Amino acid sequence: MLEDFLNHLSFERQLSKNTILAYGRDIKQFFVYCAENKIEPQKATPEFLDNYIYHLKAEITLAPASTQRKLEALKSYYKFLMIEGIIKKDPSRFLLSARTIRHLPKQLTKEQVDRLLSFPAKTFSEHRTLAILHLLYASGIRVSELINLRVENVNLEERWLLAFGKGRKQRFVPINKEACAVLKNYLELRRFHFAKKETSDELFLNRDGKKMSRVCVWKDLAEIGRLSGISVKLHPHLLRHTFATHLLSGGADLRSLQEMLGHESLNTTQIYTHVNTSDLKRKHKSAHPRA
Repeated sequence: MLEDFLNHLSFERQLSKNTILAYGRDIKQFFVYCAENKIEPQKATPEFLDNYIYHLKAEITLAPASTQRKLEALKSYYKFLMIEGIIKKDPSRFLLSARTIRHLPKQLTKEQVDRLLSFPAKTFSEHRTLAILHLLYASGIRVSELINLRVENVNLEERWLLAFGKGRKQRFVPINKEACAVLKNYLELRRFHFAKKETSDELFLNRDGKKMSRVCVWKDLAEIGRLSGISVKLHPHLLRHTFATHLLSGGADLRSLQEMLGHESLNTTQIYTHVNTSDLKRKHKSAHPRA
């Protein structure tokens, strides 16, 4: 489980090697504390975690910055357990973080998106990645939702897909005509490529005809980004944020965006997205009487 968590930090959250090593040491230290108190980590309560943080501050007398990092490591670990479905409630949700500054997520420019979506795919793997790119940018779905999409979850005639979000909550998301055309082409290639193999029902398959892993999606996207000359490392969450930002700048309202992204709270959507500065300046110039 620890190894899976560290892979999650590396491939999905793309944290630095030093941070991953530090988080690994922090979680191992927490495991030792759990063993000493005869508590399994996945059964820890909020009160137990409070006692652990107090133990770090009062008994080990760690510096505030070190304690804060260990707290963040804990929160990340339990969020990972939630994602994997190992626990149903996050015991670290009541731990207060001292971090108050939020960094705005990066986004791709429209020119970068155009370059990616027009990538000249040749191999089956490249056509599959191109279809993934189109679908992620067209719908803004999470990578976990993408890899679990089945063929019957996508209606290319009426242009929508059925995504299964957190807690298996269903939502319909519209997709554009261009993405549908690329997906149709991919499905034809898929049928030909796996003509002599028994395959899984998922939309995107690995070379063995089984469901793709998140790590495989990450690696394929990063490679296409590199070949396309994109300066930032391409990953699914970057495309999700780009989808949200471009929709907002195009005039979409937050409530509709919330539905498409599958956020329970509108506050999450407001935090997740940001207004492009150049667009803000343009609106200010057009609206202000003395601009």
